[in-house]
Amino acid sequence: MTGFELTDEYQDLSDTVRDFADSVVAPVSAKHDEEHSFPYEVVKQMAEMGLFGLPFPEEFGGMGGDYFALALALEQLGRVDQSVAITLEAGVSLGAMPVYRFGTAAQKEEWLPMLAAGTALAGFGLTEPEAGSDAGGTKTTAKRDGGDWVINGAKEFITNSGTDITKLVTVTAVTNQHQREDGSTKKEISTFLIPTNTPGFKAEKAYNKVGWNASDTHPLSLRDVRVPEANLLGQEGRGYANFLSILDEGRIAIAALATGAAQGCVDLSVKYAKERSAFGTTIGKHQAVAFKIARMEARAHTARLAYYDAAARMLAGKPFKTQAAIAKMVAGEAAMDNARDATQVFGGYGFINEFTVARHYRDSKILEVGEGTTEVQLMLIARELGL
Repeated sequence: MTGFELTDEYQDLSDTVRDFADSVVAPVSAKHDEEHSFPYEVVKQMAEMGLFGLPFPEEFGGMGGDYFALALALEQLGRVDQSVAITLEAGVSLGAMPVYRFGTAAQKEEWLPMLAAGTALAGFGLTEPEAGSDAGGTKTTAKRDGGDWVINGAKEFITNSGTDITKLVTVTAVTNQHQREDGSTKKEISTFLIPTNTPGFKAEKAYNKVGWNASDTHPLSLRDVRVPEANLLGQEGRGYANFLSILDEGRIAIAALATGAAQGCVDLSVKYAKERSAFGTTIGKHQAVAFKIARMEARAHTARLAYYDAAARMLAGKPFKTQAAIAKMVAGEAAMDNARDATQVFGGYGFINEFTVARHYRDSKILEVGEGTTEVQLMLIARELGL
C-alpha cells in the first residue's frame, strides 16, 4: 500500500510557500483585486524564490525539481490568492513547459533561462473566438514566405500575455488542410514561438473579468506576424497534439490550485466559526455550520488525493490522462462548492469583496472552465471507460 505522506523535501517546500503566501501574498491581495493590478512585486519575490524554475533542470536555470513540486507550491498560493497562483501556473506549465518539452536546443537556450528565472513570462495562445475545446475551429493561419512564417489570426483569454515582463507567446496556427473522404476538412495545426516585440503582434485591451482580477488576461491580434522558420516549435502539423499533452499536465497543476482554494475556504470558515457568536454561542457549535464545514474539508481532502495520484502516475511515467481529468474536475468543483458554502458561513461578510471568501467565490468558477471545461473532463473519462 502506497502512502501519501510528503517527503521532508516536499514538506519543506510546501511550508515555505505557505509562509510566503500568508506573509507576502495575502496582505496585498485585496488591493490588487480591487485595482485589477498585476502584482509585480509579488511575482518578483516568487521569481527570487525560484518558483518559476521548480520543474526545470539546473542546466536551464531551473531548480531541478519536478511537476509535483510545482503543484505543491500552487496549492499553497491558491489558498490565499488565485490570481497569483494562476500567474505562476500559466507561466510555468503553459508558458515555459512547451519550450522545454518540444523546443530545439537553440530554442531552449534562448528562452528557458529567463522563463525559469521568472524575469520573463510567456503565454499560451490556443483559444480563439470560435475554437477552444474544438481545435477544428482554429482559424489562425501560418503560411510560408521564403524563410519565414507569416501568421494571421486572433486568440482569446490568454493569460500572462500583456504584462511588462511578457516576452513570448506560443500560438497554434493552421499550416495545412486536407480533404477527408466524407468531404470534411482536416486541419494540420502547428505551433510557433512569437516574441511579443514582433511587428503585427498586439495584446489588446485587458478583459474586465468576474474574478482573477490581478491576473493578466488579454485577447491577442496577429496581423502579418513574421517569424523565421526556426520559430516553429516541435514538428510541423503536431502542434495541437503537443498542446494536448501540455494540457494533460496542466490539469494536474490547475487541480492543485483548486485544491488550495478549497482548503483556503475551509481554513477561513473554521477560524470564523470559532470567533463569530450567535444565539449564545459560537456558530461553529451549531450543527448546521459544523456539518457544512465538515463537508468542505471532505471535498478538499478528496481533491488533494486526486491530484497527488495523477502527479504520482505522471512522474512514474505511467498513463495519467484520465486521472488528471478526474483531478481537475473534482478539485474545480470542490473549490466552487467550498467557496459557495464559505460565503454562507460568513453571511453578509461573505458578500464583501475585501474578504478572501468573497474573492474565492468569484475566482473559483473559472476553475470549472479553464484548461478544459468540466464537460471536457467528463468526455475524457467516459472515453476511457469505452463510452
